[in-house]
Amino acid sequence: MKSGQSLRVLVVEDEILIALELESLLQDSGHEVVGIAASSPDAVALGAELRPDIAFVDIHLADGPTGVEVARRLSGEFGVTVLFMTANAKRIPEDCAGAQGFISKPYTERGVRQALAYVTANDQTPPVADSLTFVPFRRPHERSASTS
Repeated sequence: MKSGQSLRVLVVEDEILIALELESLLQDSGHEVVGIAASSPDAVALGAELRPDIAFVDIHLADGPTGVEVARRLSGEFGVTVLFMTANAKRIPEDCAGAQGFISKPYTERGVRQALAYVTANDQTPPVADSLTFVPFRRPHERSASTS
């Protein structure tokens, strides 16, 4: 993904008001929301059908705490960039389930914009840690560099 590029976005969120608010924010930022899913089967089906660039995934969906598995499938099977949206970061597994970071709920417009800037950054530099809203995960090349 390139900075400034319009992204095709999948919103995986079972609270419709939050999903619609996020959709509006993303559209106002110049991105196309290609679908909204409230459950894991719907999210995976839309991911397979629509092949979005990025997915904002809530960890606890209408069918339970299934967002982690959704993230694994979207990133692993379809190459979708995933960002978690959650009020409980403790549910994120140590391996991050293929996600690039998480946005704390309640989210802010600034946090969403920081997350989008992070995943589209050409230089791969993490954002300045001046916000507790968006928390990037270390990228694979950063993990391997720190272990050598």
